[in-house]
Amino acid sequence: MRYTRWMAALMGPLLFSSTGLLAQGTAADYARAAGLWESYRGKLQRMPEVHWLPSGDGVWWRSNGEAEVVRVQGDVVLRTREPFPGQPSDGVEESGRGGDSRAGRGRRAFFTRGHDLWRRLGDEEQQLSFDGKDDDPYTGRVYVAPGEGHVLAFQSTQIEPREVPLLESSPEDGVQPELHWMDYPKPGDERNQRRPRLFDLRAGTQIPVADELFADTFRVSFQRWSPDGQRAYLLVNERGHQRVRLVAVEAADGSVKTIVEERSETFVDYSQKTVLHWLDASGQLLWGSERSGFQHLYRYDAATGELLGAVTSGPWMLRLVEHVDEAAGEVTFSAMGLAADQDPYHIHLARVPIGGGDPVLLTQGDGTHRTDFSADRSLFVDTWSRVDHPRVVELRRADGTLLAELGRDDATALFGAGYSSPERFVAKGRDGETDIHGILIRPSNFDPELNYPVLEHVYAGPHDFHVPKEWGSQLPQRRMAELGFVVVRIDGMGTNWRGKAFHDVCWRNLMDGGMPDRIAWIRAAAAQFPGIDASRVGIYGGSAGGQNALSAVLHHGDFYSAAAADCGCHDNRMDKVWWNEAWMGRMGEHYAHNSNVTHAHKLTGKLLLTVGELDRNVDPASTLQVVDALIRAGKDFDFVMVPGGGHGVGEGPYLFRRRQDFFVRALHGVEPRR
Repeated sequence: MRYTRWMAALMGPLLFSSTGLLAQGTAADYARAAGLWESYRGKLQRMPEVHWLPSGDGVWWRSNGEAEVVRVQGDVVLRTREPFPGQPSDGVEESGRGGDSRAGRGRRAFFTRGHDLWRRLGDEEQQLSFDGKDDDPYTGRVYVAPGEGHVLAFQSTQIEPREVPLLESSPEDGVQPELHWMDYPKPGDERNQRRPRLFDLRAGTQIPVADELFADTFRVSFQRWSPDGQRAYLLVNERGHQRVRLVAVEAADGSVKTIVEERSETFVDYSQKTVLHWLDASGQLLWGSERSGFQHLYRYDAATGELLGAVTSGPWMLRLVEHVDEAAGEVTFSAMGLAADQDPYHIHLARVPIGGGDPVLLTQGDGTHRTDFSADRSLFVDTWSRVDHPRVVELRRADGTLLAELGRDDATALFGAGYSSPERFVAKGRDGETDIHGILIRPSNFDPELNYPVLEHVYAGPHDFHVPKEWGSQLPQRRMAELGFVVVRIDGMGTNWRGKAFHDVCWRNLMDGGMPDRIAWIRAAAAQFPGIDASRVGIYGGSAGGQNALSAVLHHGDFYSAAAADCGCHDNRMDKVWWNEAWMGRMGEHYAHNSNVTHAHKLTGKLLLTVGELDRNVDPASTLQVVDALIRAGKDFDFVMVPGGGHGVGEGPYLFRRRQDFFVRALHGVEPRR
């Protein structure tokens, strides 16, 4: 080993591994990486174009320049090559919520004057409210009940929003820097409090509505009037994201009643998993909840709030309610983890009785599915693929019966150009029990007799999962891999759609980023696959991924030796209010504990920080505060701020090349393009 290290140092660009000689990061590697798109262009087929026929009995579709009409006549499928016979139709039906907020089209029937709500009756005007103030006016839309006997409006406190300064150092139209300001609420900032106000239109009077449930909210949104106009429904998300209520405001007396309440000791995933569907024929509603540990559908009496039962159940996640046929008593929905022995992130379509029961899968292929129904919902097109399986397009009946395969991607030319599919891999996470899913992307000239350092492209935002599941090029990751790296992407604990316990790891704990699971996964991959050197691991990402990448080298510097972090939300007190409070909750000491600024003194590896000076998504001062903390701690690192750059500037040509160079130096130990 001493001899190998001495020789490597002496010979400079040549690195020795235990199994062979590896020289990467050369000019040829860079040229090959830059030319990948030209190699793949025209060989990676586009998503097929599909339109339903005006007759509704089939589709016109086109893929790779070839067009065909597929008609269904009874049990017979007819295929002909012909131009499209009519205007395209996507089969989408328009639907509206109860209560027309546009009453009095042309001249507005309701308007504000002097902070109060007014009504126009012909040529006359009537003042409805008298309590509007400069800092508490009536704002936004109004919602008229069926029958036009009542109207619901909103009064909202007015909080001066936080403004964040952005200095444009190098404006294109001048020499002097320009200062810009943007409204940018941050965690802990006061928020406007929106409260419902109810009016009897026949009497022209206001009906008092108690404000207790609306005094400390993150969002209050109107949902609908009941079909009989007797109650208005509002969705109320409390500040802290631990309780969401569906409430009804009774038109008769203004009383407020909770119909459904969703609570969590951690967080309610309001932004991603709010599911609400009305069943007017039965006076019921469908509601999504993770109360069982998995996202499922529940049925309630819409007037009383009585729980009538679970519609779905089991160790899988309901994704969306796609369609409800109340007459047939069926719910069509998309779900993840429902197909046995498949990747739990694959999205499938299924159907279940409204009263509950065993779901029936309507899609079959081992992959993730996109579906598109005809207008009468008798047929649907199913397009499915995997990250390692080209797209397949199928025509199916509504019950899932396969009528015809419309086509599939021909990847022969793509593979002939040097493309290789990402390798799917599953390993146990930090607990030794939970499956962690990810992919590996190798360079096109990969030699299993050599050892390659690992580069992880990280993004652990808790709002979703992030490892690709569909067929595609993964071109940015491949451009990194071509320089002599095995690039990996992994969904660790704390990311979404694997169950409540998996997700809850992120709560007040964004510094975790699933790193213990990622480390376990990479070590398992190195043990299983030849050519992977888990002693040389780098990590990079942008935005939340920038936060994750820096956090990795601060808290796991014994494993990750180099990180490139672009436009990171390094301190959750500095970032936008909704995203951070969704997972971190109300402001507290845990915000400082999770901050990369707090832990900057722990840096031991190599670090590249980048940011655009005009980033309007994440306050660029968040990166600069890390820079300040690193300087105070006497740490060496690289930093680039791009004049005029916005969010994600790290994916631009200059910083992309700088990131390539950074990892070639850090993990290969050579100068790039030598």
